[in-house]
Amino acid sequence: MNLQKMVLLVDADNTQLSKLEAVIEEVSLHGRIIVKRAYGNWKKDTLKNWEPELKRLAIKAEQQFDYVAGKNATDIALVIDAMHLLYRGIYDSFVIVASDSDYTPLALDLHESGVYVIGVGETKTPESFRNSCDDFIYLENLNDEPDEGGTEKEEESRAEKKTASKEEAAKGGGQKTTQKAGEEKLRQPGKNAMKKVHALLRLAWDKYQDAEGYVNIGAAGSYIKRARPDFDVRSYGYHKLPQLIEAFPDRYKFKTSKKGHVFYRCT
Repeated sequence: MNLQKMVLLVDADNTQLSKLEAVIEEVSLHGRIIVKRAYGNWKKDTLKNWEPELKRLAIKAEQQFDYVAGKNATDIALVIDAMHLLYRGIYDSFVIVASDSDYTPLALDLHESGVYVIGVGETKTPESFRNSCDDFIYLENLNDEPDEGGTEKEEESRAEKKTASKEEAAKGGGQKTTQKAGEEKLRQPGKNAMKKVHALLRLAWDKYQDAEGYVNIGAAGSYIKRARPDFDVRSYGYHKLPQLIEAFPDRYKFKTSKKGHVFYRCT
């Protein structure tokens, strides 16, 4: 599935802030998100930590005051906006991030209108809401920091091994040192840059791999740009994504088809 005009609507009162970035990365596997909105009464102390994260992730904050003490109107505001967006007739998918059964009628109406509906919520989400969606994603299945195949200590160990290989090559061993060079380049943009790139490459591999376990690098690159619009392989010292992947032979295997398409798989 390759949805091109997705709407992401987040009920801040019914989701976990720590999972917000992981939700965007997961949803981006399905296509391109062009509307991102979060709803809540941002004057509440319980939502005071949301502002910097919403700014960082470029999510529009929609303010909704509580008209009656002890009862919020966030769900109504989200539903009204969803209907306004639906009637524009330009969106092919709606993503509702909440764990509340009150969104069941909305999901049913969106589904009957012909758009693809994705729900995102906790395992406690009522079955009625889960079943009213075309697809439902559990927050518990989304890691805050996706496993990218190795701990920091393992990375250091690999770096040490590559250093030793470099010394052997200087003595005439002829072994390549691209892994070490790749690690040094990826450290330049930031401390966690390497981990995040590997994590997104693994997510793309999990989603798009073919029967042989390989994924087209072009598809992976498109996904990473959807999840991380500021991603530029040149920031890591490479001109093309295949060059970056080739620099980590203990993480990835790759092949080239007869038509010149490049594929990789995680090891």
